[in-house]
Amino acid sequence: MSLIEDIAIRSGRPRGARALAREEAILEAALSLVMEVGYDRLSMDALAERAHAGKATIYRHWSGKAEVVVEAIRRRKCDSAVTPLDTGSLRGDLVAAFDCMNATMSADESALLVGVLSAMHKDHELADLMRTQVIDTKKDLMIEIVERAVARGELTPDTDSTVANEVVSAVFFNRLVISGEPIDDPFIAHVVDDIVLPLLRC
Repeated sequence: MSLIEDIAIRSGRPRGARALAREEAILEAALSLVMEVGYDRLSMDALAERAHAGKATIYRHWSGKAEVVVEAIRRRKCDSAVTPLDTGSLRGDLVAAFDCMNATMSADESALLVGVLSAMHKDHELADLMRTQVIDTKKDLMIEIVERAVARGELTPDTDSTVANEVVSAVFFNRLVISGEPIDDPFIAHVVDDIVLPLLRC
């Protein structure tokens, strides 16, 4: 019996809650290991040891480390995402969305991003899972903001959010990983006023 199961049983939690706690422990362990040693050096043995779970338990839920890591990232970055706040204006919606994005970023975010994005070039399974389960999900947020702006008459019906979404991702990544400067209110205002709005209105 694993440590997680033992704690859950002694605390009187039902079996469903024990299974959920075990899953969460495995996913959190996967993220912490990627941030510490990188995706390439993450092993299933190390994951099992960190999560206090058997390897058989892990393989019952996931086929390998790519599936574990991507599900962990999806739950942290996508499942908790909320519908973009409707502030009544395109600029307000963009600022609110980027504020929310910034609020979900931790100090270890850069290590996680570097570890996973660099590995995507070599691990095709990881790359495919990241694109379908994480990256494509993020696109929907910008699409909804643009659709609301079109409905208000702020943007034309043929406005395409694709380029703006790609540029925003690149700008935030550069700020977070490369320059290390803070993602503060002046920076968000700069991204909205000098980059995103001109792109959407061009």
